[in-house]
Amino acid sequence: MSVAEADRVEVVNFGCRLNLAEGEAIRAAATRATARDTIVFNSCAVTDEAVRQTRQAVRRALRERPDTAVVVTGCAAELEAERFAAMGARVVANDAKGLTASYQVENGASTSSARAEMDDGAPPSPFALSLSKGRSSVPYTPALSGADHARAFLGVQTGCSHSCTFCATVLARGTARSATVESVLTAARTAIDRGQREIVLTGVDLASYGDDSGTGLAALVEALLRLPLERLRLSSLDPDRIDDGLFALLTQDARIMPHVHLSLQAGDDMVLTRMKRRHRRADAVRLVERLKAVRPAIAIGADLIAGFPTEDAAMFANSLALIDDCDIVFGHIFPYSARSGTPAARMPQVGRSVARERAARLREANARRRHAWLDRLRGSTTTMLVERDGRTGHAENFAALTLTAPAEPGAIVPVRAGARDGDRMIAERISG
Repeated sequence: MSVAEADRVEVVNFGCRLNLAEGEAIRAAATRATARDTIVFNSCAVTDEAVRQTRQAVRRALRERPDTAVVVTGCAAELEAERFAAMGARVVANDAKGLTASYQVENGASTSSARAEMDDGAPPSPFALSLSKGRSSVPYTPALSGADHARAFLGVQTGCSHSCTFCATVLARGTARSATVESVLTAARTAIDRGQREIVLTGVDLASYGDDSGTGLAALVEALLRLPLERLRLSSLDPDRIDDGLFALLTQDARIMPHVHLSLQAGDDMVLTRMKRRHRRADAVRLVERLKAVRPAIAIGADLIAGFPTEDAAMFANSLALIDDCDIVFGHIFPYSARSGTPAARMPQVGRSVARERAARLREANARRRHAWLDRLRGSTTTMLVERDGRTGHAENFAALTLTAPAEPGAIVPVRAGARDGDRMIAERISG
């Protein structure tokens, strides 16, 4: 969860990096719209725990801040609009959360006002698409996070056109839509001009970028690399969508950080089939082997779900072994939770306690792998992007670092990795 504030407007972002990027447009729209104190919860619905956290935060705000307008948007708001409205919060659709009219609470602005903002030639908003579900033909406008982060998070795509059985994203965000290359370049130039030296590309299904416009992610990356951009990082990628062009960029261009996060979800072929994933275990292992054969420094991250319906002990063992077989050092691991309206919710469930226990075992295995990897980095040299606190940041391979002495926030400095402190490395700045 992250918080962005303006004088009268507070935005609380839950969940993915795309939400973080979109939070800046929410803040700007709400600030333009109202003179009243407003808090906007930009929610996530990837798990039932994410939805529970949003409900809890909304209840607390309504109870403790009675004079503040409470607004809920994002994926949880799409899926549970009536429930949040019954609490007393204003609910704003995902597609309308960047529109000024969505936050004009004091004058009772309605859905029709937001629609008019989109239809009457107003400047484009990152989410000025449509308030209906028939939105797949309208391009997405990039969402750029604020200047308060050393790195800029740039949303270039939203929605998903796949049909994974566990996922409610298509229900909450619709089918995949991409921003145009030129609009992404404009947003990237904004980040570069304000001194942000690393951009993180993000999206709901980033690897599908351009499917709706006849281009592709590799072409977008090549265009971005023609800008004076020092570091580019990609968020989660579907392994079956890494084509030859993207593979070459990931392994051969030094400005693309050696950190590849894969949407693997499971390490057992039967589970992957029941999830309706488009790759198999051997595909994931082979891809990692190929990446590391060309660029050994690449660090692998992965999304993994524990306790998917019908997962037995042997199936889980295959997922557990995948952490070593794919050298996963950054695991985004969570227990399966049934999402209403998805096919997996109707499959035989393994139970929450089993899913949580298996998720804990995956996290323990991943922590051991990560710590061993960090220990091997001791004494190595790299560059580090310094965060706004002047002390912490990330290496090129995304290892978390803490400087022995402060440096200029936002700077990229050469460092030597020292001892490990939990999940972080102590780093000393060196000349270079």
